[in-house]
Amino acid sequence: MAADPTSFRRDEFRSYAALGDSFTEGVGDPGPDGSCVGWADRLAVLLADRTPEHSLRYANLAVRGKLLDQIVADQVPRARELAPDLVTVCAGGNDMIRPGTDPDDAAERFEEAIASLSNAVGTIVVATGFDTRGVPVLRHLRGKIATYNGHLRAVADRYQCRVLDLWSLKSVQDRRAWDADRLHLSPEGHTRVALRAGQLLGIEVPADPEQPWPPMPPRTPLEGRRDDVQWAREYLVPWIGRRLRGESSGDHAAAKRPDLLPL
Repeated sequence: MAADPTSFRRDEFRSYAALGDSFTEGVGDPGPDGSCVGWADRLAVLLADRTPEHSLRYANLAVRGKLLDQIVADQVPRARELAPDLVTVCAGGNDMIRPGTDPDDAAERFEEAIASLSNAVGTIVVATGFDTRGVPVLRHLRGKIATYNGHLRAVADRYQCRVLDLWSLKSVQDRRAWDADRLHLSPEGHTRVALRAGQLLGIEVPADPEQPWPPMPPRTPLEGRRDDVQWAREYLVPWIGRRLRGESSGDHAAAKRPDLLPL
């Protein structure tokens, strides 16, 4: 079993591995060189700021487009080999969006992965799915995602993991927290998640992740519907088509930071 998550000290996090898909890879949060940054990289910086220089070792194993079984097959064994002090796991989101996916069955496979990790790594953080009630079309999957989230919380409880509850993070329900495709977080959205993760780990973060957004100019209902239609045509329909065909831009990609390297 993993160590009691209430018993660690902040200086015990000297190594961190992030597992997941595009959310953890950082899609929607481009760095100066065009590569993805993302909430996990930002969390790693928060951890590094609280350790001696270059003493934190960090690996981001996440690859966009990956399904739960692919993450379990490819990333979980690598995390076991690295045996870091901290692991974050966000997996199953792409599965929940696919038609016919059973959240109960997916949760059983997720639990097997957590059981495998629990005797090889230190603290495990399990991330829930986001609340999709404000997203056209995807709002119809809200019950399915909530069911899966309930299972994830139960798994986390059984294996003494911490829960990064993204469902209840109200600040990311603002559309400015999301990229133009509304499927990936914006840089500010990734920042809010990193701050919340830091709080979860007992880190004194530089800002409140739930800090209110500035007021936005009002939009008429017609303008809102027009934006929704344009978004669906430009982003949602092509994205669903790729998923239904089993295509993914990440199928042949590699993790951007596959080894525990100094940060």
